Formats: sequence, structure tokens, C-alpha cells
Amino acid sequence: MALTREEREQFLAEPHVAALAVDALEEGRAPLTVPIWYGYEPGGDLWIMTGRDSRKGNSIAASGRFSMMVDRVTPTVRYVSVEGPVVSTAPATRDLLVEISSRYLPAEKVEGYVDFAWREHGEQVVIHMRPQRWLSADLGKG
Repeated sequence: MALTREEREQFLAEPHVAALAVDALEEGRAPLTVPIWYGYEPGGDLWIMTGRDSRKGNSIAASGRFSMMVDRVTPTVRYVSVEGPVVSTAPATRDLLVEISSRYLPAEKVEGYVDFAWREHGEQVVIHMRPQRWLSADLGKG
């Protein structure tokens, strides 16, 4: 059964690891699909952080849109998939790296991870996507 708007937005706001999909931009290749951390608040834009010159970042820049899917399997199978246009891209900041890391890591691990990632991952960008098309279901409802 499809989720209500409020249910799907709340589910997307939870800290799931998403599967991001974007056109691979290579003939004969399926879409590039990779796991990624993301940020989202109900009613707003979704955002990700990635390497400025990464395959994923280049594919998103060229395509101008991407999709993401989050799911869980307990207590029921539930998923939300969103697709939409890129609405902004900007250089990443250390504060945003702390924000996204805090969403996924235990508090005591954030500072060490941020220090490592800021030093070792190279130049990062933050990409905002406006959710335009939604698919969702809770297969245990109904």
C-alpha cells in the first residue's frame, strides 16, 4: 500500500543509507547506482555530498537530475524512491560534513571521521535535488 505524503517524507527524513541512481553517460551501460548518505527534512530539498570530480558527481552534473531509494525490511518492507532535478551545487563545507556525519555515525566517531574525510577525500560538493516524483509502499500495510 502506498504511503501518505507525510509518511513518505518522514521515512525519507530518517537516516537510511540510500541507493543513488544516475545516468552513467556511457552507451551500453546501465545507470550508475551507488550507496550514499543524504540529508532531508520533510517539505525541503534532499542533499548529498560527493567528490567534485567523482564519476557520480560528473554524471549528476551532466544529467541535471538523479534518483534515490531508501528501504527497510523490518518490521515491514517499506521503501521510498524520489527523483528530481538538481537545484543547486556548491562547494562542501566542514560544517556540512559534520552535519551529514552526525546523522550516520555515533557521536564519539564524528570528529575523527570528519578530520579524516576532510583531509583525504579531496574537494567535495553539495548537490541539492528537489524531489519531484515519488514512489513508496509499505508492503505490510493493508
